[in-house]
Amino acid sequence: MMDTIQRIIGLAIGVIVALILLVLMYEITWDQAIGPLVVGAVAAFFWPIVIAFFLARRVKQRREGQIEDEVQRQMNQQNRG
Repeated sequence: MMDTIQRIIGLAIGVIVALILLVLMYEITWDQAIGPLVVGAVAAFFWPIVIAFFLARRVKQRREGQIEDEVQRQMNQQNRG
């Protein structure tokens, strides 16, 4: 829970700083800068979740492969002896 709160606070601060930099460096209005920043903030919030999902799937597949290899090895030992 605390991790999520820290991510939200970090994203909010990042969006505010990016908004100020966009308005100061480029001649755009606040309204023009808010849309892309909101999309970027949403993407930045969900990016770790998506990566964690794929990494968890990869670990699960690797673990299942190791289990299958071990079962195969034990079956081969039983068939020999």
